[in-house]
Formats: sequence, C-alpha cells, structure tokens
Amino acid sequence: MEQLLEVQGLSKSYGSKKALHGVSFSIGKGKIVGLLGTNGSGKSTLMKIAAGLIHPSGGKITVDGTPVGLATKSLVSFMPDRPLTESWMKVRDAVGFYRDFYPDFDEQKARMMLDFMNLHEKEKINALSKGMNERLQLTLTLSRNAKLYLLDEPIGGVDPVARAKILDAIVEFYNEESSLVISTHLVRDIERIFDEVIFIRGGEIVMQEEVENLRIQYGKSVDDMFREVFAE
Repeated sequence: MEQLLEVQGLSKSYGSKKALHGVSFSIGKGKIVGLLGTNGSGKSTLMKIAAGLIHPSGGKITVDGTPVGLATKSLVSFMPDRPLTESWMKVRDAVGFYRDFYPDFDEQKARMMLDFMNLHEKEKINALSKGMNERLQLTLTLSRNAKLYLLDEPIGGVDPVARAKILDAIVEFYNEESSLVISTHLVRDIERIFDEVIFIRGGEIVMQEEVENLRIQYGKSVDDMFREVFAE
C-alpha cells in the first residue's frame, strides 16, 4: 500500500530535553489513526512537525512522498490544541478567514458542517462554550480539501455530549481518500472510530497496530491495551 505519511528516525530536542527519540512509522491512505499517549509523551510535538510548524532535530518526514515544508502546507490540515481563530470574530468571520487564507477551503462543506454542529454564523466566538468552539475548529479543519488531517486533542476538556457530536462529525464528514490522525489520551470515548492506533510513550513509539488485530490477537479493546501499556 502506498504510504501517505512516512516518519523515519525522527527526533526533536528542546535544549537538553528530548521530546522525540528516533520515531519511525508510516500511515497508509484512507485511515483514521489514533496517536495515543499520556500528557508529555510527544504527541503534540510530532503533530506540529508533521504540520510543518516546527523543525525536527533529526530524521525524515514526508507527506505523500514530499518532504514536510512549504510544499506540504497544501496537503496537511492541522487542528491545534488551541484555537486559531480570534475571540472578536463571529462564526462567519472565521469561515471567511479560512476561505481567504486557504485556496482549498470548501465553503459549502463548511456550511453543511456548521448546520450539523448546530453552530450559527452570527454567533460570537468569545460567547461559545468550549465544546461549541471545538466543533467550530473541527469544521474549519475538515472543510479544507487536504490529504492528511491532524487533530490535536479534539475532545480534550469538552463534555460528553460535545464529544459525541465531534466524533459523529468526524465520521460523517471525513474524506475517505485522505487520512486522519487524532492525538488523545481519552481513549475509551474515541476508540470506536479508529482503524489503527499508535502508542507513543516518552517520545518513542511502543506499538502500532490495527484495531481489529488488537481484538483478535490480544483479545483487548484499545482502551484495555492503552491501560496495560501505560501502567508499566
């Protein structure tokens, strides 16, 4: 299978602190992949490198065969753990900002997602709850026609109702020709949508496995395996 994201010997240091240690893995097309680890495991660092926001200290990373950099900005849509929108904006301003900034932004899809998310264009962003704001950020991210979508902690700190709506939206509006990587430590709530999972601990990959294989080979759910790996 042709690989969409390839990571080879990736490392990242901040001074004397190593955030990533020789990380290697690949992700094929048409997958929803969980990047799972506890806080401080290296998930966000890995996401930001794949999005081209920070440079690795060593190793290689490519998206659709292209080294990560300016040339991959149009291939990757990244939802960081902090909103990119400004608090003074209304929802429609955020949509306009993305439309003007990203040539691949699909405004029709964005409006369909806003309707699905029960978001109204005249609402002010600073008046949205955390859950509604996460719905907006997801709408903006998935409305780009990218090949790789990276969602950093999309359900962190939101209530169960918002989590369910966000997961339903990912399944409903995900482009099956692309791949989607979701970083989280809230495994039980989200494992139902994963095709594959990658466990990262202390900046190192400790397991990459298809979810179906976890159930067949180990007789465990993703949450069970996560608890076992990170209890050691």
